[in-house]
Amino acid sequence: MKRTAVLRKAILEKRALVVPGCHDAFSAGVIEKCGFEAVQISGYGIAGSYLGKPDVGLMQMKDILDISFNISQAVSIPVMADVDTGGGNAVNAAWITRRLIQTGLAGMNIEDQVFPKRCGHMSGKEVIPADEMAGKVRACADVRKEMDPDFIINARTDVFAVSGLDEAVRRCNLYLEAGADLAFIDGIRTRKDIETAVRKVKGPLSVNLMDAVSGMKTELIPIPELAAMGVGRVSIPVASIMVMHRALADFFTALKTSLSGILPGQTQWLTSFKEYTDFVGLPEYRELEDRYLPGGRMEGKYRGETQIVR
Repeated sequence: MKRTAVLRKAILEKRALVVPGCHDAFSAGVIEKCGFEAVQISGYGIAGSYLGKPDVGLMQMKDILDISFNISQAVSIPVMADVDTGGGNAVNAAWITRRLIQTGLAGMNIEDQVFPKRCGHMSGKEVIPADEMAGKVRACADVRKEMDPDFIINARTDVFAVSGLDEAVRRCNLYLEAGADLAFIDGIRTRKDIETAVRKVKGPLSVNLMDAVSGMKTELIPIPELAAMGVGRVSIPVASIMVMHRALADFFTALKTSLSGILPGQTQWLTSFKEYTDFVGLPEYRELEDRYLPGGRMEGKYRGETQIVR
């Protein structure tokens, strides 16, 4: 089954499909290895990992597309891209949708913020008129119809922080009518708000639990309870970049403060070299070398001998 169809089926079942966020191909592979059914690309995460900057609209769309392609190729589970505001107006958003489908993505998030956007849990957000966003969604939906009817369009509204739940619900329904498959109220606050949204939004609802630990602006609710409410998707977008930051900071702090400048025997900090190389597929590449490259050269290479390449 196509990855787009797999993702569509899981979301329409309204069982609170958990879609963790990744910040690169490596973190996507870890998420898949841990057993999750789908992964989303975190705009917050790639701004941090690629630029070392906050998620305030600094990423170039070409870079987002290139990173999305690499992540999609690294895993076999469905991948949802984060295209922020779609790269411009409805025409730009349609072009981005075409590129994503061509490169194997299973879905995308597109939002109604004014560009330059900012992370949904930051303050100071502005939104475009609802009819302008609905036009973007229609344009994306027309491309989807032409290229892959199962491709998922997740329409995000950031209006909750500006105008409250009623306007957020109104926008969600407008975007669903325009062709979105999934609606997402970012920054929604409480269990009651989510229950109301599930009841009033005329399609699957996505809920953002940010890091699954602090909840930030949204109340943390166990996944089975969200499933019982009928939530379609649960995103956990920033955990991978936050975990990476903590692990790197803790390790290099320990290394710097060690009296000897090394940490002999402290294996708790690291995966083993073999574990890592197995994970990234080195044995498979060695097999390809054995299959296709001249035997004498490979024997010398792995004995550590210097080879003369003719």
